[in-house]
Amino acid sequence: MFIPLKDENPRASFPVVNVLLILTNIAVFVYEISLPPRAFKAFILADATVPARFHAFLAGHMGFESAFLPLLTSMFLHSGILHIAGNMLFLWIFGDNVEDYFGHLPYLIFYIFCGIGSGLLHVAFNWGSTVPALGASGAISGVMGAYIILFPRERILTLVFIFLVPIPAIFILGYWFVIQFLEAINTVDTNSMAAGGVAVWAHVGGFILGMLVAGLAGRPNRDGA
Repeated sequence: MFIPLKDENPRASFPVVNVLLILTNIAVFVYEISLPPRAFKAFILADATVPARFHAFLAGHMGFESAFLPLLTSMFLHSGILHIAGNMLFLWIFGDNVEDYFGHLPYLIFYIFCGIGSGLLHVAFNWGSTVPALGASGAISGVMGAYIILFPRERILTLVFIFLVPIPAIFILGYWFVIQFLEAINTVDTNSMAAGGVAVWAHVGGFILGMLVAGLAGRPNRDGA
């Protein structure tokens, strides 16, 4: 069991966008769980990403907004307390330094770009699936991908079974990406995502997008980075 808890990477500015993203996700989740079961199901179906809707749009059976807007709205939906808790923990650990590097508004644009891009990759690998995909993990994967490029040697305080161990980001995030990639490759044969599994192709796509953007932006010029 490997659970990142915090990084040892100082920042120069308060991560206002990252905090607002976390608070927005929490607020939407509180609204979700306040809904009665039927309304909750309708809310999720309307605002989650459903690959089959893109097929319907191209066939002329559905409007652009119904197919594409959920690529944005689904980034703020979560299926349960463990889902949102895990996502927000990773966003809290890695997002502040990425925002510090890019700047507030560019970070927000980067976050949304990774979320939408990862959602499109999920759609591409699950073409025709009617299973709703939701969660901030695609966008957060982009943040993690940027972090591994920008701060590969920064140490992440990690719970390893019962021990707290500082591990360089390149190992923690590299291990996480390899696991996601192997699971994604497995779904090509088993079609497990279409049956309701985790949208691992969104994780893979978001991570790669984050790496590409950060790579183009360049590494920060400081010791330990």
